[in-house]
Amino acid sequence: MNEETTAERLDRELIELVQELRVLLPGVQVMFGFLLVVPFSTGFASVTGAERALYFAALAATTVSAVLLIAHGARHRARFRDRDKEALIVTSSQLALASTAFLAVAMAAVVVLIGDYIYNWVVGVIAGLGTLGLIAWFWYGWSVSRHLERRDPPTFQGPGGRGTPKT
Repeated sequence: MNEETTAERLDRELIELVQELRVLLPGVQVMFGFLLVVPFSTGFASVTGAERALYFAALAATTVSAVLLIAHGARHRARFRDRDKEALIVTSSQLALASTAFLAVAMAAVVVLIGDYIYNWVVGVIAGLGTLGLIAWFWYGWSVSRHLERRDPPTFQGPGGRGTPKT
């Protein structure tokens, strides 16, 4: 089996990162677009001060999420001749993760607003917390738990390939 070189690994990681950003960015852009038109709808005049604050928090979080996702492209264009692909990949990965955190806040806030509008504030808050719980597990917790699982005590591969705990 051929091991990939550092340059090949960096190329692969950059391609993977760009593919992931291609999934994230349109979702954030669509959410941002919908949030931009809400204040201009006729029903917006009747929202309470708390609902307005929550709406603005969702809009602000979506804006930050979009800025962080787009930052990769702007940074790459500004620094691509520096030949420091590894730093670009690391910082872009960090920006993408930070972006998903802001997106999670925005999504939960929107769910609270819609739950409140359709039913009441309590239903909205419960739905928003449920949304945050799902996001926390599937976006972050699942990966962290897998990482922790892989940190099992090392095993010794004895004869016949049977693993026995190393003492």
